[in-house]
Amino acid sequence: MRYLFEEYALDTGRRELHRGTDMVAVAPQVFDLLDFLIRNRERVVSKDNVIDAIWNGRSVSDAALTTRLNAARSAIGDSGDEQRLIKTLPRRGFRFVGAVREEHAATAGAPAEPPQALPKLPDKPSIAVLPFQNLSADPEQEYFADGIVEDITMALSRFRWLLVIARNSSFTYKGRSVDVKQVGRELAVRYVLEGSVRKAGNRIRIAGQLIDAETGAHLWADRFDGALEDVFDLQDRVTSTVVGAIAPMLQREEIKRARRKPTENLDAYDYYLRGLARVRRWTRETNNEALLLFRKAIELDPGLACAYGMAGWCYIQRKARRWMIDPVEESAEATRLGRKAVHLGADDPAAMCMGAYVLAFIAHEFDDAIAFVDRGLAINPNLAQAWNLGAWVRAFAGEPDLALDYAARAMRLSPLDPAMHTMHAAVSYAHFLSGRYDMALSSAEKALRDNPDFLLAICMFAACNALTGRLEPARQGIARARERNPDLRISNLGDLTPFRRAEHLVLFAKGLREAGLPD
Repeated sequence: MRYLFEEYALDTGRRELHRGTDMVAVAPQVFDLLDFLIRNRERVVSKDNVIDAIWNGRSVSDAALTTRLNAARSAIGDSGDEQRLIKTLPRRGFRFVGAVREEHAATAGAPAEPPQALPKLPDKPSIAVLPFQNLSADPEQEYFADGIVEDITMALSRFRWLLVIARNSSFTYKGRSVDVKQVGRELAVRYVLEGSVRKAGNRIRIAGQLIDAETGAHLWADRFDGALEDVFDLQDRVTSTVVGAIAPMLQREEIKRARRKPTENLDAYDYYLRGLARVRRWTRETNNEALLLFRKAIELDPGLACAYGMAGWCYIQRKARRWMIDPVEESAEATRLGRKAVHLGADDPAAMCMGAYVLAFIAHEFDDAIAFVDRGLAINPNLAQAWNLGAWVRAFAGEPDLALDYAARAMRLSPLDPAMHTMHAAVSYAHFLSGRYDMALSSAEKALRDNPDFLLAICMFAACNALTGRLEPARQGIARARERNPDLRISNLGDLTPFRRAEHLVLFAKGLREAGLPD
């Protein structure tokens, strides 16, 4: 049966909700709730009716019911304030009040469609999140397992560079023993995430693993344990941790793929990935190469917001390391690129946040940068890179406590991130601004263990040692910094990092002067 209302179609046979030609991802219980309300649209259904139908009479909180009801409304463009389609009648129950037309499925005798060729792999990275296996004796954990898959699927879909197979397609494999390589061929995806849920007493264990569908290689695996009474908190934690861990890993794998491709087959996104590989080497030569690659990506796809953001990042490195030849012209170009990134990146939080970082560092547009970072995080709160960039922007703006909060969120989401040294450096920066020099020194040392050439972390190391009376390591830090940038002076510290508050720059200069940096 298909129920048609407004521009929506609810197909109970396929368990799919469509808006026009687009499929709308909905959790299993949300689909069941819509189905129940629409089938009983001629009457008001009570809260108990809903619980009996959706939760099989199990005891659930009012909050759980409200959450599912809000999700059902959201899926069909309704809201609790508007109640255009799903109406709540106080102390009585609920009713679907939209006009509905029923359409029966095609008859069984209809001729079968000819078999279709397997789809081709898309140009960008792609992933399918398979139904998690319920390893418990308790069949009620099925909904919980399905809910985790739904949450992870929706969270991954917020990454614009990643194609995520809709839940409805992934769930055709539910209850089946499948070969991951076969799944990759049938769904045309490069990666598959699978997992399991096991209940033991009042504890739940969730395991997940990320697999390369082409080779069958395991790229990531982890498990999570929690108490049954905290099941929704556990579900949120699993979602954020899984997404935060595998998103940067997927990007690293894609960079490797792009570097293996022959250059005559490259498109805009491949040039962008090759640029990422170059820019992370921290030399003047590779920075120039990366900028050329990002510009090539922009030339092929003028709407590729992430390429504008990373081209702007190249100019940040040029300014911080005094590699600029014409600072005025290059700063203006960096600002232009940053603005293009935030405006083109309305649906690409990574690009928006990188553009915001460029605007803060180069143009000192701190308020706009903060607004753009927070807008990006509202779109995708699972993006560790955005929390990391937000930590730096908040530090630049003189808000160290918020910087620490943002950095902690980035570290929690991506504990094995290749950019972890920048997160430690942001923490060092924030502690320094708050006068906690020993804590700032500890974080600077952590950053330098992962990246000994990180100039700002070296300067933080020197300044913190000087301000705590450790002059010998402070002088060693300055010598190390000037090996990497012989032109570094007190007079040009503003190129190394921006400070919104003058007293913060004065403090930084004081520490570095005591460490031996010349004026």
